[in-house]
Amino acid sequence: MLTFNGSFFMPSVFTLVGIPGLEPVQCWIGIPFCAMYVIAVIGNSLILVIIKKENSLHIPMYIFLAMLAATDMALSTCILPKMLGIFWFHWPEISFDACLLQMWLIHSFQATESGVLLAMALDRYVAICNPLRHATVFSQKLLTHLGVGVTMRSAILVLPTLLLIKCRLKLYQTTVISHSYCEHMAIVKLAAEDIRVNKIYGLFVAFAILGFDIIFITMSYVRIFVTVFQLSQKEARVKAFNTCVAHICVFLPFYLLAFFSFFTHRFGSHIPPYVHILLSNLYLLVPPFLNPIVYGVKTKEIRRHAWKIFVSSPNS
Repeated sequence: MLTFNGSFFMPSVFTLVGIPGLEPVQCWIGIPFCAMYVIAVIGNSLILVIIKKENSLHIPMYIFLAMLAATDMALSTCILPKMLGIFWFHWPEISFDACLLQMWLIHSFQATESGVLLAMALDRYVAICNPLRHATVFSQKLLTHLGVGVTMRSAILVLPTLLLIKCRLKLYQTTVISHSYCEHMAIVKLAAEDIRVNKIYGLFVAFAILGFDIIFITMSYVRIFVTVFQLSQKEARVKAFNTCVAHICVFLPFYLLAFFSFFTHRFGSHIPPYVHILLSNLYLLVPPFLNPIVYGVKTKEIRRHAWKIFVSSPNS
């Protein structure tokens, strides 16, 4: 690694601090994080198995749920093994290219999850507000296009952030990243060069994906609740409301923590670093941990099929 006037030229290795200010207790913080990850993997795997096994669940609502479960597992797996390596085994080093790859995967899966949540909101909107057209609108062809579309949108829009770092930023003030994973702004802030282009593109991606999705999700649920409260039958209102509550419990923590992390990186210099990094970690770990629990509790079909898997005898 070459140095130039106290700066590092094209470093080959970065060092991840973990949680700044909480280094002495990181080994203990790793225990609940690891437990959340294990529960997330088991819970989301169970949802995928149930949906794959039961033909009656091969409908848009559950197909989107399977996409969400797969994305959740991929997202949490991108960060937790390395994070536990820092917390428990004191392995903070990560190569420059591996760091950029982790950054791209994390932000791509975040954007994919946002796209899946939008697709789920639109599915519920059509199912509740225009039920007679639901089967026609959400055809198998549309489901395939939505799945490919949200994945490609994420990968393509996030890719330039990686290229802008790789091709534009050559000099770095330090190689120490005050974070527990490779995050876009955490890397960009290390540069000893003009980073305005990187920051502007980061803002564009955030608002083009998260901003766009949250606006349409909010509009969908406003229209859904108006329709639900106009239903004449109390039982139909309760059923529709319960379905919506499950979705809201899923996307609310995701977007609240996402925007907190996003704005703190840019405008939250007064917030203690350990608070910011802890919440950034929870932003990536809580939704994958929480989603299967929420859907397991709130969705009768998932609950019933899970009960059959664990309780039914092999000969029954």
